[in-house]
Amino acid sequence: MTETPAQQLASDVSEEDVLAYLERHPEFFERHESLLQKLRLPHDSGQAISLIERQVHLFREQRDALREELSGLISIARQNDQLFARSKRLLMQLLEAQSVEEIAAVLDECIRSDFSLGGATLLLFTEQPETSHRGALRFFDRAEAQAIFGTVLEDDRPLFGRLRDSYKQALFANPEKVGSAVVIPIRRQNCLGLIAISSELEHYFDSSMGSLFLSYISDTLSRLLPPLIDSPPVQREAGNDNA
Repeated sequence: MTETPAQQLASDVSEEDVLAYLERHPEFFERHESLLQKLRLPHDSGQAISLIERQVHLFREQRDALREELSGLISIARQNDQLFARSKRLLMQLLEAQSVEEIAAVLDECIRSDFSLGGATLLLFTEQPETSHRGALRFFDRAEAQAIFGTVLEDDRPLFGRLRDSYKQALFANPEKVGSAVVIPIRRQNCLGLIAISSELEHYFDSSMGSLFLSYISDTLSRLLPPLIDSPPVQREAGNDNA
């Protein structure tokens, strides 16, 4: 049986051709409303629905997805606002510190109270063959620090996650309570020391975390510390505590 020209044309048109045509002419169904009413599409309920009903259903799904995405973005924005406020308060207190001991104490107290984490340690390198601890402040002989931390001292990026035991012993007063931590080098021309912040939760710190806030702390301390490292603590005058 010989095909008619119309049948031959229909057999030459693929689904991709129809799809491409409709994408180029989205107004097609405005000129052919009767065809629009005849189209039926399957629904999750098993019943056939019109194309218009299907479009409404899709628009509602998209609306709900956008609402959920917007809610997530608003939540992230609020968290960022809170982080910025806490970070600003910490940086202002660090700028007011007048000794390395005070810087270490401010850092540890703020990390514990404002950020609800395990605590912070400021580890500084010295050329003297000594290792000493003063609260949240630790001094390490540079050669000994190099033997313990190795390439960590050469990397500009923070180290996140579960630390090896030798790191925890060197950095924290209670290493058994450290589930995870972040270690940030303090670098100017060379590495001046390390900041270590701990959490009792094993998965709190991981490599997916952003490091912008941590970089602010490190950059600030890299400028504050050099003139204070070799200076004795400044004694505040009586009666000037509220100055």
